[in-house]
Amino acid sequence: MTQPARVLAAAPSLNPASARSTMERIAAGLGIAVQGKEAQNRQVVTSLVAGGHVLLEDVPGVGKTTLAEALARACGLSFARIQFTADLMPADILGAQVFHAQTASFHFRPGPLFRQLVLADELNRAPPRTQSALLEAMAQGQVSLDGNTYPLPTPFIVVATQNPVDLSGTYPLPDSQLDRFMARLSLGHPAPDVEARLLATRGGTPPLERVEAVTSPDEVAALRALAAEQKLDGAVADYVVRLAQATREHGDIERGASTRAVLALGAAARTQALWEARDFVTPGDVRAVMVSCWAHRVLLRSAVQGVAARDEAAHLLEELSRKVPAPR
Repeated sequence: MTQPARVLAAAPSLNPASARSTMERIAAGLGIAVQGKEAQNRQVVTSLVAGGHVLLEDVPGVGKTTLAEALARACGLSFARIQFTADLMPADILGAQVFHAQTASFHFRPGPLFRQLVLADELNRAPPRTQSALLEAMAQGQVSLDGNTYPLPTPFIVVATQNPVDLSGTYPLPDSQLDRFMARLSLGHPAPDVEARLLATRGGTPPLERVEAVTSPDEVAALRALAAEQKLDGAVADYVVRLAQATREHGDIERGASTRAVLALGAAARTQALWEARDFVTPGDVRAVMVSCWAHRVLLRSAVQGVAARDEAAHLLEELSRKVPAPR
């Protein structure tokens, strides 16, 4: 059976300075569509370059979907939006074997998951079976179906959204699935001046339509390769492990950071170093991405849920980052 090719053209040569320039161009492109959210735009770019997936958790109408599509446009990535609903089946996103009468044989028809950037809109509205269909794709960049394995396009990233307030008819994401997301972010409402500017310019070209490709899938792959090569000194690695250990021993945390969380933080910190045009990771890089990487991975002992739990987890992690001694 023919399988989709997973081929990349020769990646462009990059160094930390040129990588920072490229990442800044991508973030600027996102800023055209999602204005006033520079920090979140940079965090999304960080996850993309670090090879991680992003969960955008916020109320409707603040730009979650727009941000995902703007990222695809700015990077020249193939894009698919999947609206998750209660009747969505795994085959609706993975694809299926289709019978061809002319050849009297079955052929695989790829589903919308076979795009470089997949927007899983309102992920928690689909039943667990459909949610779990994403796990292999997110972890290994491939799909297994009917005894065959199909590689996904490279680079590959899932940007998922969910509304943490309206829980009617939803299926909460299990911890194993949350752990697959490198970062969980909230956009929040724009500042009043930004909202007024959006209102005043609404009659013109939609901001999303003004986002142009500033890089290519090959360059994104090259950015990922460069980020993975950033030096993470033994002392900084020990610092990450001590932070993880602190979450596991904290009295208010039921379950601390997993080994996957430790690896995700290392990858995000390596990419954070590129924002400073450095080829090595500092403790400051680790602290800069720690909350977005870990706040959704730790389980609190308290009974709070939803946004309150996320905020409390973020507070505890910020507290730990100040208490755990950093290497000099």
